[in-house]
Amino acid sequence: MTIDSLFEQLKHPNPNLRERAMVEIAQQRDENTIPRLMSNLAEEDVVYRRACVKTLGVIGFDAVPFLVEALKQNDNATFQASCVKALANVAVNYPEEPFPTEGIEGLKAAMNNPNPVVYIAAVMALGAIGSPILDSLIEALQNTDNPAVAVAIINAIGSIADRRGEEILTKLSQDESADEYVRESAVSALSRLEMVIKYNRKS
Repeated sequence: MTIDSLFEQLKHPNPNLRERAMVEIAQQRDENTIPRLMSNLAEEDVVYRRACVKTLGVIGFDAVPFLVEALKQNDNATFQASCVKALANVAVNYPEEPFPTEGIEGLKAAMNNPNPVVYIAAVMALGAIGSPILDSLIEALQNTDNPAVAVAIINAIGSIADRRGEEILTKLSQDESADEYVRESAVSALSRLEMVIKYNRKS
């Protein structure tokens, strides 16, 4: 199939055909592929936009510098959120390899974005990177006064199989001065963290 027909297939209602097109685009890519995918990151067609995000995730680390730079330059919230979600997809698809420092810095900056869709996506992306980013998440949690950001960070910490998260979550769950929703989120994240650690120990 030509690259044009593969891009068309990213719009297909059948998810299996979309997945196949993503892999083939990643395999056939040239210097125009990443910019072309990124030109669709604010696309109104949600299926197409998400497929482009996932394809960038399949391409992997080569896409990271483009995504980080675009995140700085473009102030469209849909576009920014798509960039962040693409970075998250890279982290999920390549868990065995260290995530590029510029990608981590870009996501940390996106946590300060005024748009909740963007900053929550950034926190989730950092959570997908896992233990290497845990200290940054803990620091961000201690410094934020936004309960919605705090809850997003707590949920991310609760998904990382690392005992270092236990101390901060326990402290928050017992902090009477903390926002009630934040405190409740810390309680549920603690039990989830236990399950994640047990699961990781078995696997």
